[in-house]
Amino acid sequence: MTPENRELVILMTRGADHELSSVAFTIACGGITSGLKVCAFLTSSAVDLVRRRSVEITHVPPLDPLKTLMEDFMGRGGTIIACPPCVKARGYTQEDLIEGVTIAGASVIHEKLKAGAASLSF
Repeated sequence: MTPENRELVILMTRGADHELSSVAFTIACGGITSGLKVCAFLTSSAVDLVRRRSVEITHVPPLDPLKTLMEDFMGRGGTIIACPPCVKARGYTQEDLIEGVTIAGASVIHEKLKAGAASLSF
């Protein structure tokens, strides 16, 4: 990858009940600021973060509220992918998720990693 198209994949497993969800999106926004193309892949309880109205409840001071972090992330081109089995296990459908979230399997992330993307896990 050339410097202008470096990618970062952030794998998230923590939900609204854990500060690492806010930390992960803070770091994701920082990655965009530094020029990286950033994708957040949500698995396990992290898919709860993108359920409509759910994002409203998480705020870990001194970090920005999770909703603000996610809106900033997506507004600057960050992408969010939710794990299909994790979404299904919770009874969610695409209509239950906030606008802009894609339900897609790990193969999407594997392709990014094979192409040279860096990764972080939270």
